[in-house]
Amino acid sequence: MAYSLGPNQYGKAEVRMVTVSRSGSTHSLQDLTVSTALRGSLAATHLTGDNSDVVATDTQKNTVFAFAKEEPVGEIEDFALRLGRHFVSSFSQITGARVLIDSHGWDRINQHSFSRGSSEVRTTAVTVSGDQHWVVSGLRDLVVLKTTGSEFHGYPKDKYTTLPETSDRILATAVTARWRYQGSSLDWSASFSAIRSILLTTFAEKHSLSLQQTLYAMGAAVVEARPEVAEIRLSMPNKHHFVVDLSPFGLENDNEVFYAADRPYGLIEGSVIRDDAEDAGLAWYSLPMF
Repeated sequence: MAYSLGPNQYGKAEVRMVTVSRSGSTHSLQDLTVSTALRGSLAATHLTGDNSDVVATDTQKNTVFAFAKEEPVGEIEDFALRLGRHFVSSFSQITGARVLIDSHGWDRINQHSFSRGSSEVRTTAVTVSGDQHWVVSGLRDLVVLKTTGSEFHGYPKDKYTTLPETSDRILATAVTARWRYQGSSLDWSASFSAIRSILLTTFAEKHSLSLQQTLYAMGAAVVEARPEVAEIRLSMPNKHHFVVDLSPFGLENDNEVFYAADRPYGLIEGSVIRDDAEDAGLAWYSLPMF
């Protein structure tokens, strides 16, 4: 039977790093999870155990910490680009690098105290291949809910269908969004804030006939308003809220009391792509579809 080594990569996953800027009396905090993965001429270590081309994963971890000390981390996209370019330019056998960064939010209490924010996480995935690079940024666990302005009806029914149609329901979801940037000389923070605001505003204002319709409207609004975005992918679980039947207790329930079900849940996923978008190249390399 014939076989051969296929595509492969290796790296250090989920390096937990907190940095504190102590300039002046007001401190600033960044809480990051950084994962690195390298590709290149690495067949020998797989086939014979020859590690002469292997940049140890411990070295990759140490590089993350050292880079954070040598220069302020700044925007996560810039930090990921610096790391990826370093690995590709410093080791001839390494032809590609992927750097994933999650930024965990903290809310300021005073000059040097913080409380952990929501579960929402800002993300970036940077791929460097030779002198090319791609940036895919986004967010996950952006939990949103609206108490009206959502319907669901007109779907096919068979003998297994029990879900009643509704013209007024709670719509709730936890948004995971990834968008692929065109270019790398951008104001990452301003772009992220604007895209997040568009997602929230569209969710709130779009009268929804289905979560699918809402997802597309959110993605389309981002692509229309932000020319730096070539493509956006969204994954949105339907956090179901079912009206509780209070009739056994002689009570009416006019969409006031709900049972919030955590599982099972509908999972809606889709993407919106700009017609003139640049080639994705390796932008989505080793990332989930959504």
